[in-house]
Amino acid sequence: MKFDSQFTRRGFAATVATGVASIGLLAATAQSAEAYQGNMERALASLHQALQSLQEATANKGGHRARAVELVRQAIEETQAGVAFADEHGGGGR
Repeated sequence: MKFDSQFTRRGFAATVATGVASIGLLAATAQSAEAYQGNMERALASLHQALQSLQEATANKGGHRARAVELVRQAIEETQAGVAFADEHGGGGR
């Protein structure tokens, strides 16, 4: 009987530990999914493509191309800041 009670305690402890680990993993997964900013990530990709196109365009254009490059860089920075804010505040970022 002593062996059975030890086995039961060990089995129970292992089950509890597994359950606690599973709950932690599920919570981490839920937080990661909530923090993912799909629209913001797609916007960043588009902004980077726009920046590359502007940089490859012929120079000058009355200063408008250079100004557009600067504004797109600012937009990239703001979008990255928004993603970082959402990551720090659980994804929603209100």
